[in-house]
Amino acid sequence: MASKIVLGWREWAALPDLGIGRLRAKVDSGARSSALHVDSQWKFVEQGQPWVGFCLSPGNGAGRIEAAAPVLDEREVTDSGGHCTRRVFVRTTLALAGVQREIEINLSDRRGMLFPMLLGRTALARMFTVDPGRSFLHGRPGRREPGVAFERPRPVTAQGEPPYSLPLPPSHRRPS
Repeated sequence: MASKIVLGWREWAALPDLGIGRLRAKVDSGARSSALHVDSQWKFVEQGQPWVGFCLSPGNGAGRIEAAAPVLDEREVTDSGGHCTRRVFVRTTLALAGVQREIEINLSDRRGMLFPMLLGRTALARMFTVDPGRSFLHGRPGRREPGVAFERPRPVTAQGEPPYSLPLPPSHRRPS
């Protein structure tokens, strides 16, 4: 068996299919699922399939990010305080520590949390292990504005195809 990649309890990650080139993530092996902070979300139908549109406003001059993805599922999730809520799950690519893998992530309001993303154990399984005494083991971000949690990359796909999750077209943006 190949050795696992060691992560610190917090790391820089990316969700390139969603247009998020860099964000701070809390690595939490005690949480089953992964979560991404969204300011708002709404459902719509695209070619007969349920989709979710969502907005991220990380603040501090980072701008507003709008994206959309097919709805994978809706599940009950119990947070660390014992509160159970129904959340939308999407599948997207996680780029972390020099590797990329498909993960499931739920969309939630993490406004009061220090990290806009929580990486749970299903995203870490069979590839990563966590050293809770260390942080940011896989590179520090480049020069950036203080306090910015997200940076949007230029859209890139491996085979020139549209990414699995797409930037939100104007026709599916949240109604005003």
